[in-house]
Amino acid sequence: MPCTTLLVGKRASYDGSTIIARNEDSPNGEFTPKKLVVVKPEDQPRHYKSVLSHVEIELDEEPMRYTAVPNALLDEGIWAEAGVNTLNVAMSATETLTSNERVLAADPLVRLQKAVGTPGEEGYQPEVAGGIGEEDMVTLVLPYATSARDGVRRLGALLERYGTYEMNGIAFSDVDEIWWMETVGGHHWIARRVPDDCYVTMPNQLGIDAFDLADAEGEQHECMASADLRTWMARYHLDLTLRDEGDSPDIFNPREAFGSASDADHVYNTPRAWAIQRFLNPRSNTWDGPDADFRPEDNDIPWCRMPERKITMEDVKYALSLHYQGTPFDPYSRRGTEVTRGMYRPIGINRNGQLAAMQLRPYASDETRALQWMAYGSNAFNALVPFFANVDEVPAYLENTTAQVTTESFYWTNRLIAAMADAHFGDCVADIERYQMKVGAQAGAVINEATDGPAGELAASNQRIADMLRRETDAVLAKVLYTASMGMQNGFARSDG
Repeated sequence: MPCTTLLVGKRASYDGSTIIARNEDSPNGEFTPKKLVVVKPEDQPRHYKSVLSHVEIELDEEPMRYTAVPNALLDEGIWAEAGVNTLNVAMSATETLTSNERVLAADPLVRLQKAVGTPGEEGYQPEVAGGIGEEDMVTLVLPYATSARDGVRRLGALLERYGTYEMNGIAFSDVDEIWWMETVGGHHWIARRVPDDCYVTMPNQLGIDAFDLADAEGEQHECMASADLRTWMARYHLDLTLRDEGDSPDIFNPREAFGSASDADHVYNTPRAWAIQRFLNPRSNTWDGPDADFRPEDNDIPWCRMPERKITMEDVKYALSLHYQGTPFDPYSRRGTEVTRGMYRPIGINRNGQLAAMQLRPYASDETRALQWMAYGSNAFNALVPFFANVDEVPAYLENTTAQVTTESFYWTNRLIAAMADAHFGDCVADIERYQMKVGAQAGAVINEATDGPAGELAASNQRIADMLRRETDAVLAKVLYTASMGMQNGFARSDG
């Protein structure tokens, strides 16, 4: 699934929160409707079967309540994507990653093998289930994870037992730590703790660029991995790290070993990491021109780095909505040429389905600690809105997405706004910006009031935010509709008379 991830350590965020955020984007030519739900323990499956891979897994432990952002249409499975459980552990899964032929030959992906022939006849071959994937991971792990580290270990055990049919990146967080996990081949995996004073950019490309095998095999302060990673890498000659005499054999570059640096990456993936880091570290490097330190197609853009100032939720939204503003690559700009404006894949793209950002606040009570910020549709035209995660129900405006296009749904209303505003960007962008500011300020005021107030009113606060959100979203829809209508090609200046 095409996606973009931004992770913010607690010392890099504006208020000491850990923040994990990701765009879920539909594949080219598809638009997958999304909704926000609460999954109660009685609704969690005890026997799980994947729609896509047919793998079957018994879930024997008692689950916790958790939020999720599943597909509104379940023809391809749940795709729960992102949420927070009762213990304030958050998970975002997954960021589809790239790999290379050497890795996939050394540990092939575990794909569904359909039955051949008819049972009882000569030559019949029964079906062989595939591994787990993005469809499954949140449902299988988040209801049971007691910490971010525990989430990594649980998913790692599932990957080693059942395998996976795709390369994926998964984020786990609690109030103290963020861990980023990457699948490597069919059964192997690595995970690295995000430094507290750093942020991480992930654009559909295997990203970790430094890893300590000794730590992963020992204390696991900063790194974890499948138990046989070192011997597997050695057997298949996967480590490409050039070392000087005396350098530790334990430190290697997973991006070089397990990832890719293809022509497609340089158009689709690396420019997104460049755009976010150019935004969050504008003075740390030269980003533009012939003397740039990092260019959109460079393979060595860092996985993590310290920002120039603390990162806010507005920064998270702007970063995950970027379409190369201020560069010749912006499709809405007069800069550049027709060629450069469509050269690189934007972060805020038409195929954004949802943006979920989980913020875990150390200064709040256990009940009010977790906020799940949500946006639907193309991020260049929508608003990111916070909701308390420790609730038993979600406002209908966020949950009622179906196949029917209707302004009763936050998802579909945002789709309508974007489709009309895109064609009239210059005339509509001011209205969109005012809408984002107004919604953010009003929702933030409700969150602040509820955080400081008596416990037990979180669902009511969420409903207040949803009611406000619908009013403001309907209002900006009316403005965009008017602007688009006035710009129709069959308009004529003369009226009646």
